[in-house]
Amino acid sequence: MNRLQAIRPFGQRLWLDNLSRELIASGELARLLADDGIAGVTSNPAIFHKAISTDPRYRDELAQLKTDTGLSAEQRYEMLVIADIQAACDLNLPQYHATNGDDGYVSLEVSPALSRDEAGTLAAARRLWLAIDRPNAMIKIPATAEGIRAFRTLTSEGINVNITLLFSLSQVEAVWDAYLAGLAARHALGAPLAHIKAVASFFLSRVDSLLDPQLPAELQGKVAIALAKAAYLRYQARFNGAEFAELKAVGARPQYLLWASTGTKNAAYSDVLYVESLIGDDTVNTVPDATLALFRDHGHAAATLASGSDAALATLAAATAAGIDFDAVGDKLQQDGLALFEKAFAELLLLTA
Repeated sequence: MNRLQAIRPFGQRLWLDNLSRELIASGELARLLADDGIAGVTSNPAIFHKAISTDPRYRDELAQLKTDTGLSAEQRYEMLVIADIQAACDLNLPQYHATNGDDGYVSLEVSPALSRDEAGTLAAARRLWLAIDRPNAMIKIPATAEGIRAFRTLTSEGINVNITLLFSLSQVEAVWDAYLAGLAARHALGAPLAHIKAVASFFLSRVDSLLDPQLPAELQGKVAIALAKAAYLRYQARFNGAEFAELKAVGARPQYLLWASTGTKNAAYSDVLYVESLIGDDTVNTVPDATLALFRDHGHAAATLASGSDAALATLAAATAAGIDFDAVGDKLQQDGLALFEKAFAELLLLTA
């Protein structure tokens, strides 16, 4: 068992934060699934911008699509990448079936331009879900107020969602409220729940990058991990207690926390900090290629997520005492993240225009 495979017995799954035709056609994605225990794939506009701009496998199909002047740049983009999502879903399908739908998911994001458009998000999510036509697809939407409302509706319709750009405990709680409400609405109609899978993508390294300059030295590099541990305590309370028991009894799955932005940005910290520190049951860590290689080389797998909870809460209390408003931080980081994704998506559409 290699170091990445050693994470699995602790109840966490690793998803790859990358996708391209080269990754699929070369057999590298299949190798990662087989050898490293990768259990899913995530994508975003920046990932597909890099893929389409550098991978020659897109060139001929894109040139052909551009001959159809009736297609918009976004339609061409979707036609290119939906094929990739389908291929990645198909590679992941055996483990989806082997785990009864716990593993093997592939995420595709709706346009970031819809982040404040509930109706537009719903329409795009439904369209992409039908176009991909795979049970192990996930539609990725941002956790804005409008996105969270759309998430509730999509859950009630039986669509798998990866709700993303979460940076604060209040944002996570709002997402779980929406998930439980969506499941309850679906159950009230007599519709099945067992096939629905959702994750809540909580971003880590960006928190430390923003807050470290505002904090005393003893708190630097600790707040993101502390927030994640606090979120996991709340996850356990919500999904292992009475609140979820009735829905669980009729087949509903809990909404796992997914650790995102797990590549270390500060060279003073361990290059596998956001993987080693947060290994625990009922969680996913979506890992970029570089961090995956680093952990394969020298990472250590252990049950770390559930330990040190008191110290984590003390860290958050100390940061609050130092003047940190975590709700304001969450709002700022979400807006910054949306701006980055909107920029990447706009640049992506220039490639397909």
